[in-house]
Amino acid sequence: MPESPDRTAGRADRILDAAGVLLTRLGYRKVTIEDIANHAGIGKGTIYLHWRAKESLFHALLLRESLRAAEGLLEKLDEDPAEVLPHRFHRAVFLQTQRNPLLGALISGNTELLGRLKKHPLQDQDAVVTERYLKTMTDRGLLRDDLPHLPYSLRSSALGFYLMETFTTEGSDLTSEEKADALAHIIRSAFEPPEKPSPANLAAAAAEVNQAFRDLISTYRAWIYRQDGTEEPV
Repeated sequence: MPESPDRTAGRADRILDAAGVLLTRLGYRKVTIEDIANHAGIGKGTIYLHWRAKESLFHALLLRESLRAAEGLLEKLDEDPAEVLPHRFHRAVFLQTQRNPLLGALISGNTELLGRLKKHPLQDQDAVVTERYLKTMTDRGLLRDDLPHLPYSLRSSALGFYLMETFTTEGSDLTSEEKADALAHIIRSAFEPPEKPSPANLAAAAAEVNQAFRDLISTYRAWIYRQDGTEEPV
């Protein structure tokens, strides 16, 4: 009799939980499938029911962490549509990564921890959602449209906050909240128009971004919890 989807998803999460603990502790290169199976209390063969290779398993882990972060952002957006504003959105994303070492490593390209996992199979979908977000913000007048190379400038400004500690100890005495506030201030001052957006415009923008992220989450979930042995999203 086939297992229920809830049971297989629960088992997959148990495996991913074990993989996350070991990845954070040992780094990608040192963790084996046998290590993960032992930590999860299952046989190696059970892992292969979900993912054919070690790399696929760890891709699923990073996607699950990204999925959970996206769900957290959507919760904030549901509570307050103003969370869609670029300075607040980037602040929330930054705090998510500061609280999750795997996401922080993914953004900063920490090869010591992640090995060759700097990219994942759904990178193109991530780029599409990012473009949808920026287009919504620009179309709705929530980002300035008079700046040259806006996507590059905005991403570069934000990325510095993620990479700073790899180059210097300056700012090491600041809390994550203080760093997030500084990031939000820069984005608000440099990239957003001075006029306060209308509640109706905020609500419309939030609805568009909400849908874009729900589409991405659905794609993530299908890839993470697939059980067909393939290497591509179903």
